[in-house]
Amino acid sequence: MHDETRWTLADIIALFDGVFAERYRTRLTRGGDEPLYQPASGDDDYHQVIFAHGFYASALHEISHWCIAGEQRRQLEDYGYWYLPDGRDAQQQGAFEAAEIAPQALESLFCEASQRPFHVSVDNLGARQK
Repeated sequence: MHDETRWTLADIIALFDGVFAERYRTRLTRGGDEPLYQPASGDDDYHQVIFAHGFYASALHEISHWCIAGEQRRQLEDYGYWYLPDGRDAQQQGAFEAAEIAPQALESLFCEASQRPFHVSVDNLGARQK
């Protein structure tokens, strides 16, 4: 059984910012419809790991991408990843799923640590299922 009240989103933001803001100039930020990694634009600015709609799962997923990206990719918007919206064909979906294996594996560990359920995301709801 998962205790959904153990770790709040505010806790996750405070933990991430407390560990990474000073050393890596990176903060975890609530966003709107789409998640995004935005590198700093100036010496006084912070990189932002922006998660969608204030969703707990989105925050953990985006933190996973940040952890895996490494120093060079963290200099690129969205870590230099390509992204095609909902409605990808089978080949595009296969490439997407291959790129998502490592982040979702790490996200599953973060979910376990924060006592939250993990749900695999295929992120292609408009595709026809066979």
